[in-house]
Amino acid sequence: MTFLESPNYPAPPRLPPVFYGKLALSSRYLLSPLAGFTNLPFRRIVREIGGVGLATTDLVNARSLLANAPKAQELVATCPGDEPLAVQIFGSEPEMMVDAARLLESRGVASIDINMGCPVNKVTKNGSGASMMCRRDDTIELVERIVQAVSIPVSVKMRLGWDDKQITAPEFARAFEQIGVAAVAIHGRTRAQGFSGRVNLDGIRAVVEAVKSIPVVGNGDVRTIADADRMFRETGCRALSIGRGALANPWIFRQLVQWEATGTYDPPGTFNDRLALFRRQFTYVVELRGPDRALPFFRKMAHWYLKSMQVTARLRNAFQQSKSFDQAEAVLAEIIEQGPLSGNRTGALPEMTIPVPSGPVEHW
Repeated sequence: MTFLESPNYPAPPRLPPVFYGKLALSSRYLLSPLAGFTNLPFRRIVREIGGVGLATTDLVNARSLLANAPKAQELVATCPGDEPLAVQIFGSEPEMMVDAARLLESRGVASIDINMGCPVNKVTKNGSGASMMCRRDDTIELVERIVQAVSIPVSVKMRLGWDDKQITAPEFARAFEQIGVAAVAIHGRTRAQGFSGRVNLDGIRAVVEAVKSIPVVGNGDVRTIADADRMFRETGCRALSIGRGALANPWIFRQLVQWEATGTYDPPGTFNDRLALFRRQFTYVVELRGPDRALPFFRKMAHWYLKSMQVTARLRNAFQQSKSFDQAEAVLAEIIEQGPLSGNRTGALPEMTIPVPSGPVEHW
């Protein structure tokens, strides 16, 4: 199937609007926090296309944020139009998590998201991320302290549990609702799974059934309208959070809003459309970091742009190896002149999937 083929799916069941506490979201489609990608330049791109109800930053170390570390400040950088914005924080020290949440509230962010799902060893070994799911009482107490410390909504993103023998997400979701958490997002895998296998929709449904009224946000393997349709119908979740699916297709949020309203949706971008996005996002990176630091930062994202545009391997490599802004612009001029491998600048592009980390999760 190509990107320009848009089979119709029945619109999802009519669902009530999504509220995070008093915060009304304009759509039920959220940009997931995704390490290395959900930075300000990419958030600006997907917001301009439309359909995003809430965007969340890459996970931010609470300790680094309080220490005013440059990397943490860059992760929480924002601008007019980048709203509503949730900042996802991680850490295991209650005082620091509370202070970080208060700092972010003072800066005007719309919501605080607590990371309880990151499987990466450097996060979990310090008691943060998914390892919080192994310490019920301490974790609930930490989250409650944050909820009580700020007036903006607090959400939690977690996995189903640490492993198949410790499926704790339903229990946590029930407890979080009782202490005032505004929403929970569930990635339908355990920490032990990493990103292997298929997302467990029955596991997400168990979380939906564990709460009374707060929205449960389904996450994992939503790359197409068909995936979204299946997630809604099989889990009963009220909203969707999308990460890698948005990297492959930044138009997916707009498509989902169209599909919900009409059962049909416009195709995603052509070579020319993606080229325009590429240039605009690169410009935003330069604004954020300056010309000298923009290129290394943008290389990872540029790889997926150029691959989705069917740019030749030679030119993709040439862009990645560019040593200066001027060299990158020269390669981009050649890409524009050559066009896609198919030769069609305004037609269908092959569907693309962004790979997930593989190998033993303990080595991540």
